[in-house]
Amino acid sequence: MALFWLCVVVWFLYDRQGNIYWLLLGDTDDNMRLMQVRAWLAGQGWYDLRQYRLDPALGGADIHWSRLVDLPLAGLILAFKPFVGIATAERWACGLAPLLPLSVAMAGLSLAVRRLIAPWAWPVALVVLLGCTSTMSMYAPMRIDHHGWQLAFLALTVAGLADPKRARGGATVGLASAASLTIGLEMLPYCAMAGAIIALRWIWDRGDVRRMQVYALTLGGGSAFGFAVFASDANQVLRCDALTPVWLSVMIAAGALLFGLSLLNPANRWVRLALAALAGGVIVVGFALLFPQCLGRPEQVSDELANTWLNNVREARPIYKHAFKTAFPMAVLPVIGVLGALFATWRARRSEALVGWAAVALFTAFASAMLLWQVRAAPAAQLLAVPGSAALLVVVVPWFLGLRAPFARWIGEVPAMVLGVVLRVFGTVAAFLLLSGLWAGLVVPWFSADKGAKPGKPAPPDRVAAANAACARLSNLRMLNDIPAATIFTHVDLGPRLIVTTHHSAIAGPYHRNGRAILDVHHAFTWATPNFRPIAKAHGAQYLLICPNMSETTLYRARGPNGFYAQLVKGQVPNWLEPVKLREVRPGAPLPFQLWKIRYDLPDAPTPAPTKR
Repeated sequence: MALFWLCVVVWFLYDRQGNIYWLLLGDTDDNMRLMQVRAWLAGQGWYDLRQYRLDPALGGADIHWSRLVDLPLAGLILAFKPFVGIATAERWACGLAPLLPLSVAMAGLSLAVRRLIAPWAWPVALVVLLGCTSTMSMYAPMRIDHHGWQLAFLALTVAGLADPKRARGGATVGLASAASLTIGLEMLPYCAMAGAIIALRWIWDRGDVRRMQVYALTLGGGSAFGFAVFASDANQVLRCDALTPVWLSVMIAAGALLFGLSLLNPANRWVRLALAALAGGVIVVGFALLFPQCLGRPEQVSDELANTWLNNVREARPIYKHAFKTAFPMAVLPVIGVLGALFATWRARRSEALVGWAAVALFTAFASAMLLWQVRAAPAAQLLAVPGSAALLVVVVPWFLGLRAPFARWIGEVPAMVLGVVLRVFGTVAAFLLLSGLWAGLVVPWFSADKGAKPGKPAPPDRVAAANAACARLSNLRMLNDIPAATIFTHVDLGPRLIVTTHHSAIAGPYHRNGRAILDVHHAFTWATPNFRPIAKAHGAQYLLICPNMSETTLYRARGPNGFYAQLVKGQVPNWLEPVKLREVRPGAPLPFQLWKIRYDLPDAPTPAPTKR
């Protein structure tokens, strides 16, 4: 498995070497993760996770993450720095860091498939994993945010649920859940479902009490350790969006109740069911009474911020609200995984693997159903579909290819077994690669094609995607370093990238705890022009930077068709904005954004009419 992982690492580094060289951190969270590590290595406190380069005039931005994911990234930077310098060390650390949790995810899935199917079946699981496009995108070089680690712990959770050794399986699930919650609450529903499955196993089989007992201890103890070591100063209060005292008390209470039930361990199954239901009711009622502020959205944002920003995040929409060409490829593998897990459960109905497969089937079905809530569940749903898909391939494909020849009759029992295994693995992998190639080469492009385009005439370019890429490009943003370090008023989604690539500060990033700054940016761009300067002055902004056609700007124009941003792009620039001329990256290649110095010393004057081009 380690050799398989190493081959994937080599390919990824070769394929993404351009991204590594240009420090192409495509997601805002990846940029912010690097800034958090930079700040820590520069002397910022372990428990201080504020980002002081966002909204510095008002004390910085509160980031609700933990330092756990910072550790491997910081370690790689420190390891490379003496040999290649800090800039190159950061690039290669960002390239390699996402591939570390990939090895953990591969190990978890390999163990699960070995335990559920056969010791030789783990390569099938890894090949299926490579076909999980949403999952593998979280492990691509430069994807340094926390999602890869949380998916890796989810894979370990599956391995723990499939583990026939009860104490070891319970410890694996408990520690993996605690580590995931220490990083963030994105996987809280999966952690809760894993705990419910362990309780159901105990209800069904009293002999499974040891698994639940060890799970309870490791969940409560691991969560307490994670909170004590990694929770930031800002997470010491009763917030609902991270491992704060709110969720720490829930995990400890749940662990204590499950441990108490394990000590009672009544013989009657119905009594066990009643006690488990009572314990669940105690947790739910206690949570509602003690933390009523957490019964709504865990982000605890205002209705205005939700409508203006959070509800427009594409990842937060259910799968049925996305276009068919987006939703269909995302949902196919989870559906196959559920069918395969159900088939494997039925096939194992008279064997010891029945309970393990039933647990994995339930977990896979739950993950697939999460797509009906938010499409950001796709990486987890595809990951959990791997065991079921592998079971289907291992059974159906060899049968379909007729690889059940009676080798023992001709060449002896032992050689026949070896040859049979080799042919079975080869046939399964070859068939899967063939189907994957057909899928990637024919089906997906067909659904993605622009059916309205005329033959021989190329489709119009995607101006939004082009603007997003151009305004985040390192070579373009570096030109801003020609002016002295300042606070620049720019789009929310451009803020993290700006502070990573330049010496400037920004106003806001897409982080819900900084709702006031996010709303101020949106108000400044969508309200009438005279409102901009008071808002910018309150945040200490000295310059204004816009990226025409960037995704976020479409919201400005939709919500404020006569607002400040809409007037700017029409050429109606107020007298108190002084254009700043920047160098071009190369002659004849103008920069994709526009920069002005904000003059607070000039009175308002009538905005000139747009000039005709």
